[in-house]
This record gives sequence, C-alpha cells and structure tokens, in this order.
Amino acid sequence: MNNTNELHVVFGSGALGLAVMRELVQQGKRVRLVNRSGKAAAIEGVEVVKGDVSDPASARQVCKGASVVYNCASPAYIYKEWATKWPPIINGTIEGAAAAGAKLIFGDNVYMYGDTNGQPITEDLPHTARTRKGQLRAAFHDTYMQAHREGKVQVAIGRASDFYGPAALNSVLGERAVYPALAGKKAAALGNIDLPHTYTYIDDFGKGLVTLGSHDEAMGQVWHVPNAPAISTRALFDLMFAELGQKPAISIMGKTTLRLAGLFIPPAGELIEMLYEYEKPFVVDSSKFEQAFGTKATPYSEGVKHTVEWFKSHPQVKK
Repeated sequence: MNNTNELHVVFGSGALGLAVMRELVQQGKRVRLVNRSGKAAAIEGVEVVKGDVSDPASARQVCKGASVVYNCASPAYIYKEWATKWPPIINGTIEGAAAAGAKLIFGDNVYMYGDTNGQPITEDLPHTARTRKGQLRAAFHDTYMQAHREGKVQVAIGRASDFYGPAALNSVLGERAVYPALAGKKAAALGNIDLPHTYTYIDDFGKGLVTLGSHDEAMGQVWHVPNAPAISTRALFDLMFAELGQKPAISIMGKTTLRLAGLFIPPAGELIEMLYEYEKPFVVDSSKFEQAFGTKATPYSEGVKHTVEWFKSHPQVKK
C-alpha cells in the first residue's frame, strides 16, 4: 500500500493520535484528524474535523473515503468512567471503518494480561487481569476480534507498554515528572524504581500502528509495537535529569501516597490497582513485531531527549 493519496482517519488528538499523524505525514499520506472540538495541534496540511466517535452516525460521516482508520481516542483520564464511555467509542470506530470499507487499527495497552509475576509479556498470554481496567481492556479486544471474525471490518490491535514522549502528559515522564524537574523540584515516580520496566516511546507506538495499517497480513492479530530493552525507572529518570543538566531528585509514590492523593486527584487513587506493574519486573516482548516488519525501537536516550525538548517548549499551564 504505497498510494500517497489514500485517506487515513485518526480518531483522537492526544499524544498517540498526534504521533500517528506525524508518521503518516512523514510518509506523505492524506490525514484527517478527528476530535470533539475540531481543533488540534496538527501539522499544516492535516485536515482537522469535529466529530463524535461514540456516535455511530458521526463516526460513519467522518470516515467517508478512508482506507485506514486508527482508534487513538480515549475518554477523560478518569478510570471510573471507562465502563460507560469506552464501549461507545469501540463500537463507533467499528461502525465508521466498516461503512468506509477501511482497515481499523486500535492503539491499545497491556492491562488485560494482568499480573504476570515478572514473566515477559507476549501476545499469546491469556487475558487474566483481575483489575477493573484490565478486564475492560480484555472486553475491548473481544469486541474488535469478533467484528473481524464476522467479516464486518478488518482489525489489527497494536499494544504498547507504559509510554512516554511528546505531549504524553500522563506518562511516567509526564507532567508529574518533567515539569517539577524543570522547576528544580523532585520528579514523582511510582513503586520500585530499580526494577526492569518496559517503556514505549510514543513515536514508536504511532509508527507501529501505521505499519500495521499498511500490511494486510497484520489483520486479525495482536501486536506489541517495538520497545527498547527494559530499563529501570531510575535509569530512565537519570537520562531525563542528565538532559536537564541536573542531579537526580525523585519522590517515590506508593499505595499510601496514592490513596491520600486520590482524595483530591481521583486518577491518582485509580492507579493503585495498577501498581503491580511497578512492584515486580515488567517486561513487554515486542519481538513478534520486530521480526515480522524489521522495525526497531528508538533508544531511550533519544526518546528522552525529544521528550524533554517538548516539555521545555510547552510550559505548564497553571490550573
């Protein structure tokens, strides 16, 4: 699929949607970026339209003419609303892509596998999550794969580990880490920061989803997008502080801290059930993708450099 005139529709203009947009533009593709406001930090030449992915009629309208549709949309960062707000998004993308006869690529995470007790996470592991968020993610997978099996739409799912990068405000190297560091304060981190942990650079995530959309053989499967070898959170933060020319200063958040913070910041409390990711080695294997498509991940040093540059150029908005 090398036709540069084909239309690619991206639902969502957060960190992942923008990463997909950047990769598509780099490849010379026509891009339509869809969100609720019709406004986004898009590259010149990208069509930005207002649409509601949770409304099937709206989804079908904005997907007209698409060859590939990417679901990078997400409800607000309030986990307790996922059960009601996510399913309409899943169904809307299926309806929109099916009506256009387009491939559908879903940007997913790895919550559905649950606590693997340090075992490397591969695509063939069962979905045994006991957390509410993990069980919801497993349900999303089932809905998409059923639509694929029934021949309604061709679907591929690209999964990333905890990601970081430009515009990824809620990531490990997000607004609770980089902005405080820029201000000379301690950066916040979760759990045991000396264990190996896989982090996905957001542009590798975006490029991975675009790669899936361009390969027919990727359809009907789950793929872990390319990741650099696991690194400790401390080592990742060391790279950030080195980029800033500062000595590392880190504040560790555990269950007690998160419970207290959750009284005032609900998303913080919601992180507690996912803390197992930071209390044991958490390694996501992306060898299936790398062997199939010959793609390698961005080194952490390079990813952190671009992340810090983005946060420096986007000062924190005081709330």
